[in-house]
Amino acid sequence: MSGLWNIRALYALFDSRPGRVYTGLWACYGLVGVEVVVAYYHPATFPVLGMLFVVITAEQLRLTTRAIRQGRRGGLIIGAGFAGSLLIWLVAVGFLLRAILPLLVINGLILVGLLLPALAISLFLAREFALDAELLQVKLSEVEQLSAQTLAQEQEKQALLAQQNETLETQVTQRTGELQRSLTELRATQAQLIQKEKMASLGELTAGIAHEIQNPLNFVNNFSEVSTELLEELEEEQAKLIRDAELEAELVGDLRQNLGKISHHGRRAAAIVKGMLEHSRTSTGERAPTDLNQLADEYLRLAYQGLRAKDKSFNAALETDFAPGLPLVEAVGADVGRVLLNLFGNAFYAVQKRQQTGEAGYAPTVSVATARVNGHVEIRVTDNGTGMPTAVQAKIFQPFFTTKPTGEGTGLGLSLSHDIIAQGHGGTLAVESQPGAGSTFIISLPTS
Repeated sequence: MSGLWNIRALYALFDSRPGRVYTGLWACYGLVGVEVVVAYYHPATFPVLGMLFVVITAEQLRLTTRAIRQGRRGGLIIGAGFAGSLLIWLVAVGFLLRAILPLLVINGLILVGLLLPALAISLFLAREFALDAELLQVKLSEVEQLSAQTLAQEQEKQALLAQQNETLETQVTQRTGELQRSLTELRATQAQLIQKEKMASLGELTAGIAHEIQNPLNFVNNFSEVSTELLEELEEEQAKLIRDAELEAELVGDLRQNLGKISHHGRRAAAIVKGMLEHSRTSTGERAPTDLNQLADEYLRLAYQGLRAKDKSFNAALETDFAPGLPLVEAVGADVGRVLLNLFGNAFYAVQKRQQTGEAGYAPTVSVATARVNGHVEIRVTDNGTGMPTAVQAKIFQPFFTTKPTGEGTGLGLSLSHDIIAQGHGGTLAVESQPGAGSTFIISLPTS
């Protein structure tokens, strides 16, 4: 049985799978064991035991020899154990045949021969364990060394990271200061651009204002001349010996009426000049009750006359639909007027561009309408110009976005207009447009 277990150990050590030979050896061992028990160690059973012992030993030698040829670790050690075992058995058999030694000693030699292969296997396993332990110790030393290197590298990384963080904090502080200065400069530039935009719109207003202010001045001049003639007639009548009291009263009445008209048109001219000055100066932000109907009508005509001054050939139909009894709105009149002027200017620009395409039967039309809707006052500025696609409508209120060619627009007009209505007055500025069908800008302002 020890031989069979040695064979099983050899299979395991040399990575071999027990096959039919190993199974057959166990079967033979079982049969021989039964025979020995039945015959009760009859001398005839000893040759059978000897043959089984020889076969088991032969299988052990085969496995060991193959391992040695394949260069397996431990093959030589285990082979030496089997060689020693065979040598001891040969000596024991010789002593037994010659009857030189007592049977007890011979049995002891045989026992030693049986144990030698197991001792060789144990020695090999002990050696393997020692090698593995030594290898593990080496690996452990390598791991400790790597751990120390990793720790040193980590500390170095931490130090480098701390240095980089300090550098980044310094750079962030510097960049923050630079950004703050840039922001200050940007705000100053923005204020300048706003003022330039206002002055640019003021320049566009100049021609329209000159035309509008000429009308009241003409009335003032005409009524002044007529009044002078009436005074001369009154003086002539008063110089007569027989005076016509009824004529004098009529002349005085005409003079009083003329003076009233002169005063009315003088105030009209003064209002136009005041509006121009308010448009040019920086807004104080003070709100006052404002008549949006009057404001929209005034800036519609100013914008139209301003464009006509630059292009005498341009004509457009002006349509108004002002809601009667529209409540006054608390607003900064100059700022809302600036928004209206920008919307009207864009509307006239759109219809002029469409007119220049030579479209047959096209009649440029710009209209303005007011209405009271859900506690708000709406001003709708509509044109039948070129219109805008949806992609342009989404960007139309962004700063510096413009659809006009270079040199014809700054891209700030609608952006500033949106800020004036939304931020300055708590209202809304929206657009509705279709390409080729015109556009409508809708201003909505709260009434209270």
